[in-house]
Amino acid sequence: MPAKRILMIVGDFVEDYEVMVPYQMLLLAGHSVDTVSPDKNAGEFIATAIHDFEGHQTYTEKRGHNFLLNTSFETIDVDDYDGLILPGGRAPEFLRLDTRVLTIVRTMHEAKKPIGAICHGPQILVAAKVLKGVACCPYPAVNPEILQSGGTLELFNDTYSNACVSGHIVTAPAWPAHPAFIKAFLDLLGTTIEP
Repeated sequence: MPAKRILMIVGDFVEDYEVMVPYQMLLLAGHSVDTVSPDKNAGEFIATAIHDFEGHQTYTEKRGHNFLLNTSFETIDVDDYDGLILPGGRAPEFLRLDTRVLTIVRTMHEAKKPIGAICHGPQILVAAKVLKGVACCPYPAVNPEILQSGGTLELFNDTYSNACVSGHIVTAPAWPAHPAFIKAFLDLLGTTIEP
């Protein structure tokens, strides 16, 4: 299977694992991944945040690493990409306000290209209005937005380790779901990994 070109849209305080691990796993699978952030250029960094589940009512947050952007946002042509990844964390809160990001998501959706959104990443899908009739399993705090947008919930009673595929969209609740999330995304791309 030929290598695919993946677009990953990120922003400051994206969840550290949810940007680092998918980026590295997709590279390992032989694909190229262009990492972009609105109004930033190749060679610039974004700050990440590390979220953890430590027994509180919600996750905790700590400063993570700097993540290098390898592509300038203004230079991308969405038609050049075979798939889209939207990591979680706090970045989706403000990325969903950028009409350019929403246009990219809608274009990928209309072309039925694989879209992967993890944790709070589905907030961007909600804002792009692409979830009507789509089953999702986001981080639970995003559930009301999914339902209000016409999406449905596929809930699992475990430790956030499942992913949900609905057509060309795969969602997952948090970084513990990386194996299922990336496997499902690779399946949508048509990528097989031999044991």
